[in-house]
Amino acid sequence: MIGILDSGIGGVSVLCEIIKLIPCGKFIYYSDSINNPYGDKSEEEIYSIVKNIVNYLLKRKCVAIVLACNTASAICVKRLREEYPNTLFIAIEPAYKMVHDYNPQDKTLVMATKGTLNSEKFLALYRKYDNGKTILLPCRGLADIIERGDMAKVDIYLEENLKDYKDVNNVVLGCTHYPLIKDRIKRVLGDVKFFDGSIGVSKELVRQLKLRDIKFCSSDKLSIEFIDSSNDLTKKSRFMKLLYRK
Repeated sequence: MIGILDSGIGGVSVLCEIIKLIPCGKFIYYSDSINNPYGDKSEEEIYSIVKNIVNYLLKRKCVAIVLACNTASAICVKRLREEYPNTLFIAIEPAYKMVHDYNPQDKTLVMATKGTLNSEKFLALYRKYDNGKTILLPCRGLADIIERGDMAKVDIYLEENLKDYKDVNNVVLGCTHYPLIKDRIKRVLGDVKFFDGSIGVSKELVRQLKLRDIKFCSSDKLSIEFIDSSNDLTKKSRFMKLLYRK
């Protein structure tokens, strides 16, 4: 069993990439929408929330836990690895290095939560690969609007907050909710290049499982258990539609 942890259903963008590589895996996806968004909370509050979910997933016999939330990854993964040294944690991070690797000369906009952008983990990445043409944009409240599925408000938010950045070429999506609205971001910014961490984290999960000789295809059938902390029955329906959309 592999656990996927996110502040809501946004981590479905990560799970979509994981099941391409592990098509017969058993997964528990934990959507902590009752505490969404993480990005506006204190680091101690976020760590306490995430630790409780980790303990639940470990009780469910998960052999690996993927932190599909950029904020949780940036703030919690180092402490979690120290506190749970025998547990495999795979942490997503904003794909800022990918800009350096594939399109380093163009102007870049990093969209993320305040918690992610202020974290030492992200700032170290930023200092290392900054091309001098990067804008860091804390998107307060955006993940929550996407989580609620209110696309009309998403469009209003994007027009108000992105209107001054129509000259950017690269957009780093530093929250797992944001890939769900790529088409809407393009309506405002035009034909930009997107970078997000979902592909990288899925490859790293497979690599680490193999290194540890952990069997990750435990049957010939994909199994996904969805849990939402708010017990909102509409969450599972939206999650499954996003998971299997073409």
